[in-house]
Amino acid sequence: MNSSNPSMAPSTVEFDPFSHDFFTFPYQTYRRLRDEAPVYYSSKYDFWALSRYEDVASAYRDHQTYSSAKGVTLDMIQISELMKDVPAQIIWMDPPEHDRMRKLVNKVFTPRAIIALETMVRDTIYDTLAGLAGSSFDVVTDFSALFPVEIITKMLGVPGECRQQIRHWIDAFLERRPGSIMPTQEGFEAAMAMGEFFTNLIAQRRDDPQDDMISRLIAVEITDDDGVVTRLSDGQIEGFARLLGGAGAETVTKLVANAIVVFADHPDQWGQLRHNPATIPAAIEELLRYDGPVQYNFRYSTRDITLHGSTIPANSAVMLITGSANRDERAFPGADSFDINRERKFGYNLGFGYGVHSCLGAALARMEARIALEALLELLPHYEIDRSGLQRVSMTNVCGWSNVPVRTTS
Repeated sequence: MNSSNPSMAPSTVEFDPFSHDFFTFPYQTYRRLRDEAPVYYSSKYDFWALSRYEDVASAYRDHQTYSSAKGVTLDMIQISELMKDVPAQIIWMDPPEHDRMRKLVNKVFTPRAIIALETMVRDTIYDTLAGLAGSSFDVVTDFSALFPVEIITKMLGVPGECRQQIRHWIDAFLERRPGSIMPTQEGFEAAMAMGEFFTNLIAQRRDDPQDDMISRLIAVEITDDDGVVTRLSDGQIEGFARLLGGAGAETVTKLVANAIVVFADHPDQWGQLRHNPATIPAAIEELLRYDGPVQYNFRYSTRDITLHGSTIPANSAVMLITGSANRDERAFPGADSFDINRERKFGYNLGFGYGVHSCLGAALARMEARIALEALLELLPHYEIDRSGLQRVSMTNVCGWSNVPVRTTS
């Protein structure tokens, strides 16, 4: 890690992505970063941050300068030397290694395969809602935390009785105590337990293949122009299962919960969805832009980078603040306003990433969110939130709610 003296214009803005203020509401700080310190240096944690749309989008596209090879979280970059023997996940790879891995996993994650899942996704979501009793419930603990992990782990081949345990392990691993960039001890133990679980499941599927994604990942292969056949190792399959489990469990959980809170502040637009459900996909895009679950990713600079009069040294951790870029008025006029009817002729929505690392499961996540909102519109045509019971998560990379208590109103 390079901790040389940064060259940047003086600014009074303070940005701490591991603070209570950040976990609670980061958008005011984002605006100050964009206006006062578009290239920000954190001496406390030794990282740089980009917050303007054009800078973040350009960095996502430029994998040669902004490398993923040391991880996409600050803790992973800082301990990368200790992780050399750990099989790399696809999000920790740069081309050409990334391209080979993506070709392999794309074979089992095709658009046709995702479309074929709609009946299962719908049944899982409505079965979860059917378990609710009364006119009051918690959107997260009783609904949005439950169904996404059921869907993705069912796809992977995880037995039904183990699926919610995956969610608990992931939540523990992502949790960050204010002021700490590293997982808790419970988080490390959860990661080890989840790794052991998937290692054993992969071994079972090698001996007895089933109609599930892990079995297909074991069987998949590609042949290059020289006739060399490539297959995934058990370690690579385990890493991909962890990645899918985490992304599948967290992204939609937070997106649906964010939606209910945002629409409580904009009941007229909830009414628009109720009267015209065909606008739900556009609403999902606006939710991803306005208050998306993934707020940032990290990269590692491979050379000196000069932007806005400041120089990021080579070999530095660089945070790409997606949540700020999607609120940049330079790309999205009226960016701090939520509008499901927003014209989408300006900036590209970065909510599911951009460039070579755009989210592999984005189509599935959008499908789940669409069906979940359809179901909630039926269940909650009119509702109100108990704001005294709202609680936010404190996690790395991810922002959202851990509790959203609601009740129906006439």
